Amino acid sequence: MELKVLHVDAASGFYKLERFPVGQFLGPVDLGLHCAISRNALTFGGGLFAGSVIPGSNRLIFSGFSPCWGGFYVSSMGGAALVFDNLGISMVSISGRAHKPSVLVLNREHGEEIDVGLHPVDAGAIWKGFDGEEGIYALIRHAFKQYSGDYKEMPRVLATGPAALHTDLGAIGSVVTTSSGQFTHVDTWAGRGGLGSKMLQEHNVAAVVYGGTVIDEDFRDRKVVDEFFEKHYHKKMQIKDLEATKKYRFDPEFDTGGTFGVNYAKIGGRLMAFNYSSCEWTEDERKRVHKELILDHYLRQFNEETIKTKSFHNCGEPCAAVCKKLNGPYKKDYEPYQTMGPLSGVFDQRAAEKLNHAADAGGFDGISVGGVVSWLMECMDRDMLRPEDLGLTGKPVFKAAGFRVVEDSAWNAEIGLKIIEGMLNGNPMLDMRRGARELSHIIREKTGKNVRDLLVCSSFGRHGWMVPNQYWCPGAISPMPIMGKYYMYYGYDFVPPRNLGRMHADRMVKELIMDNFGVCRFHRGWAEDLLPELAANLLGIKDGLDGRHRKIASRIASRNSSVFWEGEREMDFMKTYLERCLAVDGVKRPELDSWIDAFRKDKKAAAFDWWFEVFKGIHESLREY
Repeated sequence: MELKVLHVDAASGFYKLERFPVGQFLGPVDLGLHCAISRNALTFGGGLFAGSVIPGSNRLIFSGFSPCWGGFYVSSMGGAALVFDNLGISMVSISGRAHKPSVLVLNREHGEEIDVGLHPVDAGAIWKGFDGEEGIYALIRHAFKQYSGDYKEMPRVLATGPAALHTDLGAIGSVVTTSSGQFTHVDTWAGRGGLGSKMLQEHNVAAVVYGGTVIDEDFRDRKVVDEFFEKHYHKKMQIKDLEATKKYRFDPEFDTGGTFGVNYAKIGGRLMAFNYSSCEWTEDERKRVHKELILDHYLRQFNEETIKTKSFHNCGEPCAAVCKKLNGPYKKDYEPYQTMGPLSGVFDQRAAEKLNHAADAGGFDGISVGGVVSWLMECMDRDMLRPEDLGLTGKPVFKAAGFRVVEDSAWNAEIGLKIIEGMLNGNPMLDMRRGARELSHIIREKTGKNVRDLLVCSSFGRHGWMVPNQYWCPGAISPMPIMGKYYMYYGYDFVPPRNLGRMHADRMVKELIMDNFGVCRFHRGWAEDLLPELAANLLGIKDGLDGRHRKIASRIASRNSSVFWEGEREMDFMKTYLERCLAVDGVKRPELDSWIDAFRKDKKAAAFDWWFEVFKGIHESLREY
């Protein structure tokens, strides 16, 4: 077995195929790390099980040094490796910079040769409108219409939006089409890490079209896979996978489904709203807002419009999870509908749909742009910024008391839209080319206000930043070498920081295995247990996956330039979490009492000690590799 990498030099248009034996590298993460270090490449590819009968095995894995995070980053897109597998290669590596914005076209209809073309495109004009769409959706349709006629089977299009040109948090997006070439409303994203900004700004590639008709020896024997599942779980693969993915499909315990439905149904007093200021509220206040604004309205709308109508779809590969929850053209995921929802003072689906769709059309990482919007809203609410500084005519409604769920959500969403437009239209007070941390310095220079104290993000190196995953837990703001994904332990339970660091390292190894094999983490309920055995028996990889991927994690961690929390709100996020563990969760542990006392006596000193204890645990867990 071998991994085949298509190297494309965007500057010259030259390309070559390079082969690596399986064993030297295992997949698109460790091979992507090699290409990133050796040639600063942006890579994307599928895992060794792509195209097989194994559920969720068709994620397309992107990697490279992130302009947003500042370090090596891994991002993934659901289902997109199914069509990529028809190219008959493992990965594409893009280096160099095209002379003009271009579309990279990859087509393999027969034989060993892949037809590779770089074609100039006026992305700016197309983003303004094409075929009834704008932004990234317009470019996807334009590229598909321009090149799909050259393919025997429907190709897939990856594209960037204007955010990739004007900010460091541009995403790479794709839209699922039917076998007849009709566009669906299912969009899929490699959102985190700003790799869309890397693809456009560093390589001048605005879109990629790929597909082919190669039929390789994908593993298709369901009976053999069933034997492994029956051995471990006494159930066939399909039954176990249905159980493992019930949260993402429909969970009868909560009478809802998907990340949006289940997370909001059970979040209760862990609600984060109004730029995390809710962490300072009492538990009763958070529960009241959760009931009145989310359970009785925001979640109720979702359940009535999406769950009851069973508007469920997959990401482009046959999958029992059908995790894409839609209301018409709007796809509902928890984290973007959280940062551009309650975190930004938006608790109504109509308002959230408008704000989220604008961010998606712009080609933003939705989670991060929502975190920036909520931060700037609170800055205006606290008079640290004037609305006119951001091109606005009024302040947001940023208090829970007396909040009108429809009217005030709509007003806040309009403010969010104007902020996003300002990022794309050159407002110097919304200059996101170097990220949110740099923007906080720009605002401080112009206003004298330390707005950084209200920004919640993980910091990395000089400019790197990442809005955290939307869970009120220490893992969300820990000093891991890759943040914004789930390469960390994100449980709510109290764990002493040194042990927490070790748990983060272990979690990173498990997540790396799934990404390196292109397996969706929604299937982790069985994949973490069975992937090593499947790899050993079906692929002949006998030396164990844990040790191999711990070495990969160690290599990535050797470049860990995480920076201690720079703002008060991040320290308060941690302090209030600990206090809630005692007051609400009833945790009775001397270590917890000691940390709470330390935070109350000297918050910054205690935060510094906690952060470094976690950092030590991470590195001592990986140091021997």
